[in-house]
Amino acid sequence: MESVKLTPREEALKQEIVGKVSRYFGKVMEDATPKMVYTACALAARDQIMTKWAVSHKEVKEENSKKLYYLSFEFLMGRLLTTNILNLMQTDEYVHVLRALGYELNEIAELENDAGLGNGGLGRLAACFIDSLTTLDLPAYGCTIRYEYGLFKQKIVDGYQIELPDPWLENGNAWEIPRPEETVEVKFGGNVYTDWYDGRFSFRYENSHTVLAMPYDVPLVGYDSKIVNKLRLWSAKSPDFMNMNEFNRGNYVRAVEEKQLAEVISKVLYPEDNHTEGKELRLKQQYFLVSATLQWILREFEHRYGRDWHLLPEKAVIQLNDTHPTLAIPEMMRLLMDEKGLGWDEAWELVTHLFAYTNHTVMSEAMEKWPLDMFKRVLPRVWMIVEEMNRRLLEYLNCVYPNDPAKHKYMAIVSDNQVCMANICLYTCFAINGVSKLHTHILTSDIFADYYRLNPGRFHAITNGITFRRWIMDCNPELTELITSKIGPGWLKDYSLLADLKPYAADAEFQKKFDAIKKKNKVHLAEYIKEHNGIDVDPESIFDVQSKRLHEYKRQLLNILHILAEYNRLLEDPKYDYVPKTYIFAAKAAPGYARAKLIIKLINTVADKINNDSRIGGKIKVVFIENYGVSIAEKLVVAADISEQISTAGKEASGTGNMKFMLNGALTIGTLDGANVEMLEQVGEENIFIFGLKAEEVETRMRYHNQDEVKKIYTTNHTLRKVLDQLIDGSLCPENTQIFRDLYQTLLFGDYGYPDVYMVLRDFEAYCATQEELSRLYLDRKKWLEKAIMNTACAGFFSSDRTIMEYNDQIWHLTPIE
Repeated sequence: MESVKLTPREEALKQEIVGKVSRYFGKVMEDATPKMVYTACALAARDQIMTKWAVSHKEVKEENSKKLYYLSFEFLMGRLLTTNILNLMQTDEYVHVLRALGYELNEIAELENDAGLGNGGLGRLAACFIDSLTTLDLPAYGCTIRYEYGLFKQKIVDGYQIELPDPWLENGNAWEIPRPEETVEVKFGGNVYTDWYDGRFSFRYENSHTVLAMPYDVPLVGYDSKIVNKLRLWSAKSPDFMNMNEFNRGNYVRAVEEKQLAEVISKVLYPEDNHTEGKELRLKQQYFLVSATLQWILREFEHRYGRDWHLLPEKAVIQLNDTHPTLAIPEMMRLLMDEKGLGWDEAWELVTHLFAYTNHTVMSEAMEKWPLDMFKRVLPRVWMIVEEMNRRLLEYLNCVYPNDPAKHKYMAIVSDNQVCMANICLYTCFAINGVSKLHTHILTSDIFADYYRLNPGRFHAITNGITFRRWIMDCNPELTELITSKIGPGWLKDYSLLADLKPYAADAEFQKKFDAIKKKNKVHLAEYIKEHNGIDVDPESIFDVQSKRLHEYKRQLLNILHILAEYNRLLEDPKYDYVPKTYIFAAKAAPGYARAKLIIKLINTVADKINNDSRIGGKIKVVFIENYGVSIAEKLVVAADISEQISTAGKEASGTGNMKFMLNGALTIGTLDGANVEMLEQVGEENIFIFGLKAEEVETRMRYHNQDEVKKIYTTNHTLRKVLDQLIDGSLCPENTQIFRDLYQTLLFGDYGYPDVYMVLRDFEAYCATQEELSRLYLDRKKWLEKAIMNTACAGFFSSDRTIMEYNDQIWHLTPIE
């Protein structure tokens, strides 16, 4: 152990950690494993949070505060140890104490598994929001499912994505507190019978299947905040442990079958739904989450305020994070009518003032629809309520849009033997918002235009944001310290003060220090790549990073085709004055998304070819980092020189990765899509690199599907034609020349005759030209660093604290706890 002089507070913390190792594991420190030390640190931090939580809970209760319930299918929290001790303002204390015990905080923190509670931007946004809500002292609860295996653990084998289970809970979760006493029942299927009792209809269930929902609470502390909020995770349990009759007959599998079928609900995030069983499981997951959460909300309300139900919208607001939790709307109607005795009109008045809805994308996944026969069978009572909602909606639509059956059909809740989740939200919610200016404009002028015309005041544009606590203070402490040394610590809680950094963008001494921090982070990433990928990359090269969910509209395909074109040029012209580049990809593709998985294979095939070709002298390196998650993202955002935000214009609602890279001094190459539009406004066109078609130009081409335009691009652009031909001529994969035929076909001929749907070919030339411009700029270090620092200085607008303030001012109307 290192001899470190500790303060009295640090000495007390040291003894607490040593004591926990002794009490929980029966070990002295000399015999403790690093994992034991991690757990002891987590429990020590949790004890402090719990003490604070008890006081916070009392104050929220005494102030009769209105609470937000944020329902999201994902909360991509990442590792909590360093974030929690940072928010407790104790990072330095833990660093000193662990050093005295012979450990480094960053090494101990690496032992924590990333919580498998999310997939991409949707879940990470929810995590940033709950952090900002707590930091701003606004009472709020996040609500989701406690997925036992998360999404999946990605492994790359022979260039292909392989999905493995992600047992993130195998060593326990030091942050969660089980609440078995608050378990509730959730019922599926069976038959519903109507009786007339005591002057009103009542409903009884027969042959329904019951699943128990048991909550686990994760306390959440904000940065230097007064209160502690929580994330409530629901785990599915069977009401029966085992069928002893079957067991005693020797039918051991059948004895536990019912238990396993019940508990599968909380096993995996987003089970594959390209088959009936997967679809049904997703539907059950969504109902399980909302039913359990709403039963808890009503129980808490009734305990505090009795049956004075008209107060409910004054004391609670429920935010639906995309359409996944939409069933909360008819389920709340069911609970208020069937369980609490309210009539339809009374319940409807409450429901239409309780729920708000955030739409996150214009893609089809945001417009979830469920087969009618499945919906009726799995949720028979909820179906009765949805059917009545649809009937009333059609009556209303016939009044406001008379004699327009086509419009009624696509605005209806039930249409073409499907139940449309988005239309339930649009009909019911008191507030609807997009997540950037452009996205909201597309919603109100196109996707949801007819609902918008009925009540424009319900619609809001609230641009997404990221929490600075994790995305610079935690993952880039040296840059945080450098900024604070120049503009003071106020920006850590007041995002607008980050703009005070602008005068230092051209300061030579500040540039030198800024550059040194970036290079140090690049060295650390290069070491990680060497350890995990076996590839040597040069930290002096440009680090060009695209890390996000793998989807065709995000256009990782455009990126890799351009890389292949650069490689071809180097081979054709050995004297080409090329600025060395390391291209880094990190992405997961949905298990059933065959084309996305084929793009991963293409990236890895091109990487193998380029990385092993000595003729180009290592000027290009291509790396695919497997199993992308929050902890990997933290390594990427601090090391990137270039941030790839190249989605097809009009398809990305906002993006938040773009903000994380910007905050840490990466220059963006991107389209005018999502929050890139506001990034351009904030940083100025001289400090961001925008290319390609605009959203309205994309829409025009999508409408007319001009095949001649694609043919002309192919025949006239020699560079692009060669790259496309390489997909099928065997030069990439001689042993299987047709492996990438599908990508070739979809670009040139398309699905159902619609070529280049995501404008990869149409934007290729502009993208290549912009990449060349960036490479030239990189050689002018003073100018590059000035632009990089300006990106950091202008990132204050993208703080999730600002986003939450706008939500609260426009929609939630919560009162901060004093």
